[in-house]
Amino acid sequence: MADPGQLAVRGAVWLPERHTDAGFFFCDLIDVLPKDDMASMEHPVFSLSTRPDRRILSYERNGTAITVVPSVRGLATLFDKDILIYCISQLMAALNAGREISRHLRLTAHDLLVATNRETSGDGYARLREAFERLAGTRITTNMVTDGGAEITTGFGLIESWQILRATKGGRMVQVAVTLSEWLFRAVMSKSVLTLSRDYFRLRKPLERRIYELSRKHCGRQPEWRISMAVLAQKSGSASPLRVFRKMMRDMIASDHLPDYHLAEEPGDIILVTRRDLVVLPGQGPVLKEATITAARALMPGWDIYALEAEWRDVWQRSGRPRLRSSDAAFLGWLKKRPV
Repeated sequence: MADPGQLAVRGAVWLPERHTDAGFFFCDLIDVLPKDDMASMEHPVFSLSTRPDRRILSYERNGTAITVVPSVRGLATLFDKDILIYCISQLMAALNAGREISRHLRLTAHDLLVATNRETSGDGYARLREAFERLAGTRITTNMVTDGGAEITTGFGLIESWQILRATKGGRMVQVAVTLSEWLFRAVMSKSVLTLSRDYFRLRKPLERRIYELSRKHCGRQPEWRISMAVLAQKSGSASPLRVFRKMMRDMIASDHLPDYHLAEEPGDIILVTRRDLVVLPGQGPVLKEATITAARALMPGWDIYALEAEWRDVWQRSGRPRLRSSDAAFLGWLKKRPV
């Protein structure tokens, strides 16, 4: 776990929490956990630039080929992706509640800005409109598969269309209609999504958000994930030379402020990603043996053991972090008593 001093460092590099005074309204919003589709988490679809980016991007890895073509407004950026994350989150909340969903959504602009930790000033609404324009104008051709079906090469926009339904007298959008691409909607229907930390929206730099996405996708609930610096640069979509990317990663490692994950550099130009809830000092937290994970799988066939481990750790922390004679025996004992 991060020490108190490190929390202060994170506060300095994170964006401020802009809407902590939104009361019960904000509580309703944050009940919907942010969700992201796994295909765009895996592959570099969005520009990491904060300036208009009019390059045609091409990416190919392990049989997946992607070409991203900008509009005159430029490529959709990783900050523009906040809109898609919000849409996916709303759809998944409705789907999990047993309600019917469609790819045609009506959104309240203010709610979207608050939920994604954006400013609700006039500039905030203007930037939101620009983001809709880039999302609708960016075109993608790919053979990515989102629902486990046959491989199909297809072209689409990140959103099919958008329309301001209601605006103030000054022209500021109040309510907007959005039609998602069939490709993205299929990802939602097949539940090919992952939950993000709410602190994702407090990360200042696009590369930080992209590295968090890749960590969430590949490390996930596993204890650790390793990747070479060169492959990480490619998967991130960074346009910087490798030496510059390496410097940016080392700066990120030094600040150590990614939500949920800790980064480290290993010999051989390797980046090691570990879960923060497993980065504990000796004697301060339970560490399980691989044999224990194997035994847990036998006890709970078909279950996500790493999710169960995270649940057990949460119970342990909420109960006052008691000293355990055997972490392995305690975890297996908890599994046997846990209601199925």
